[in-house]
Amino acid sequence: MKTKLLLLTLAFGLGTLAGIAQEVLPFPPTPSASTAGLTMQDSIYKKRVEPQRLPTNAPNILIILMDDVGPGQASTYGGEINTPTLTRIANLGISYNRFHSTAMCSPTRASLLTGRNHTRVSNGQICELANDFDGFSGSIPKSAATVAEVLRDYGYNTGAWGKWHNTPAEETTSKGPFDFWPSGYGFEYFYGFLAGEASQYEPRMVRNTTVLDPHTYEHPGYHMSEDIADDAIKWLREQQAFSPDKPFFMYWAPGAAHGPHQVPQEWADKYKGKFDDGWDKYRERVFERQKQIGWIPQDAVDTARPDTLPAWDSIPEDQKPFQRRLMEVYAGFVEHADYHAGRVIDEIEKEGKLDNTLIFYIWGDNGASAEGQSGTISELLAQNGIPTTTEQHIKALNELGGLDVLGSPKTDNMYHAGWAWAGGTPYKSTKLVAAHFGGTRQPLAVSWPARIKHDDTPRPQFHHVIDIVPTIYDVVGITPPRIVNGIEQMSFDGISMAYSFADANAKGQRTTQFFDIMASRGIYHDGWFAGTFGPRTPWLPGLPKGIGTWNPENDVWELYNLDEDWSEANDLAAKMPEKLAYMKNLFLVEAAKNKDLPIGGGLWTPVFHPEDGPSTPYTEWTFTGLITGMPEFAAPKIGKTDNTVSIDVDVPANPSGVLYALGSFSGGLSCYVKDGVLCYEYNLFEIHRTQIKAKDKLPTGKVKIEVESKLVSSQRGSPMDVTLKVNGETVAQGRVPITAAMAFTANDCFDIGQDLGSPVSLDYYDQAPFAFNGVINKTEVKYTGLAKAPVAGSGGE
Repeated sequence: MKTKLLLLTLAFGLGTLAGIAQEVLPFPPTPSASTAGLTMQDSIYKKRVEPQRLPTNAPNILIILMDDVGPGQASTYGGEINTPTLTRIANLGISYNRFHSTAMCSPTRASLLTGRNHTRVSNGQICELANDFDGFSGSIPKSAATVAEVLRDYGYNTGAWGKWHNTPAEETTSKGPFDFWPSGYGFEYFYGFLAGEASQYEPRMVRNTTVLDPHTYEHPGYHMSEDIADDAIKWLREQQAFSPDKPFFMYWAPGAAHGPHQVPQEWADKYKGKFDDGWDKYRERVFERQKQIGWIPQDAVDTARPDTLPAWDSIPEDQKPFQRRLMEVYAGFVEHADYHAGRVIDEIEKEGKLDNTLIFYIWGDNGASAEGQSGTISELLAQNGIPTTTEQHIKALNELGGLDVLGSPKTDNMYHAGWAWAGGTPYKSTKLVAAHFGGTRQPLAVSWPARIKHDDTPRPQFHHVIDIVPTIYDVVGITPPRIVNGIEQMSFDGISMAYSFADANAKGQRTTQFFDIMASRGIYHDGWFAGTFGPRTPWLPGLPKGIGTWNPENDVWELYNLDEDWSEANDLAAKMPEKLAYMKNLFLVEAAKNKDLPIGGGLWTPVFHPEDGPSTPYTEWTFTGLITGMPEFAAPKIGKTDNTVSIDVDVPANPSGVLYALGSFSGGLSCYVKDGVLCYEYNLFEIHRTQIKAKDKLPTGKVKIEVESKLVSSQRGSPMDVTLKVNGETVAQGRVPITAAMAFTANDCFDIGQDLGSPVSLDYYDQAPFAFNGVINKTEVKYTGLAKAPVAGSGGE
């Protein structure tokens, strides 16, 4: 290994390999060079010199990771969404057309940062849906030090921006613990959000380990992609001023284009009319263009649209304007993020550092997302398994103001799954399907002008996000440490890609790679791929049919010869049963090696046991005074459990304001006082709002307000009866017809005394945060019944 590193590093002209034999990090402190005597006159003073751990021309490193984008979307590689920054990096360097993700957010990010397979570092599921199985627990173990930790110890300045999504959801409060925050994984600086998604206009942002008050960064016209670019530019300028002798490592990961798809209207309007003929025609155009530019082989086959996805021509005419606008908003959202990535690169160039900056622009942590299903104004309906109709969405949208509201703070919209499928051209499937390349194949552009010569020829070697970290260590000249912070490190699963930098035709060195996301799984080996779709279809609403009796041993597998079949178009399973059996056995070997058992372990929380999702161990809470910014996954689950909320308040004359709120405008609940009247609203993802209001105004003075919530049954999404009491007397009652079984939001919070983030209710939307004008002395929340496991499969048959 050391010989290989030496040869590769010398080949790239990086000089001597300082610290190549260092197997234990951090480095020991440099001892004093002075000799102390009894007196200063007897002492010898000599200032210690910190040893140089890196070559003098070690490169700066920038990783740009886009979110939920497909291989058939970027104009750089034949798509129809303008991506000038991605094109710029491709034109400076090289591109890879067989580079892969895991098919899902947290798993890909954990693999990218550690160089290990996702389940091996306990990230077989996203943080918000983690469980107790080793491969799915949601915490990157300290035995898998991140690239940021290692580069920091060697002398790099390290910073991360945007989406993190690798901290246990229940540990994201302002009180930590912070071991699994970016700062605990080697990033000296972080500015972004910890969750899997956030409003682009009203995110709950974190700087290092401080949860920020939104008023400190939000302003008219605010958008997160612009904000994190501004902040990264500021950091670069400070880094140049304060540590000009240090290289930097930057990880810039916008929330785009994960839902909600939100962008200023002028960016969406750039695409007006461009997608009017629908997703089938879009796919045809992109497929031909990909061949014309040489991005895919001339003999590649465009795979068919699955029967479970509708043809564009089957969409009712009165629904097509809605579906077109959703795609226009998405396209503007993507271009907007690419533009702001370009501003970061512009700053690097202004500082004269672009020539010696190694840039990895990864087009997606997974494929395009079909979680918008039939097109939605509130995308977490899908994660909660709540079926709806397009008519419901259009009706609710019209009540908010019509098509121009899409992309605004008032909707958490995502496009129809047909657009995601088209964005995966020429491959099958989408995000969350690890058995098909539409879920895992991510275009990659790499530039390093000082060392990589531009070449238009796509690199066809089969690679994976786990290969980025070994590549960085390889070209910088770092031996992967054996011990970090006293903890022995697990071996790498990734390999260096540097062998292909100068040779597009180099023989691929990755022979095997396993994939598995919620039992959609597969195995690559020596040019062959075998996979099985799994029990879930991401673009279909509700829970999978028959999931209660699903057995992975009965899943039907497919087999492809990738050397002859670029896009998995010709299934050879029936013709080659022995080869298929070999590949299936190989998958089981890899699954066992990588802690991927039980098969389907990632389904435990979202499908079978939502009650086992990440949460704190508490069943009672006492809040004194006002509290804001308590992340939903750490907060009382008052929207899906039997519970009582008791509030001791001093009510003034003409009382108004929010007593407590959970969630956001896209989904949540709120108890508030409007025109002196006690009100409760359960906002079911904008599709249905249940309002329960007292008839009379609240009395003034010291008042005890109680909100009692009781589920009608143990069924997933059960109705909930809600009773409002004032000083022990019932003042209003009502029934919420459907509840959110998983969560209202990923990034919004529980607030007492105001609704600080995105406001839950239309009743006070224009008055947000609608702070209560009385005094809230104490709020107590108690679960009043043991949580019962929802019946698997209910609501999805």
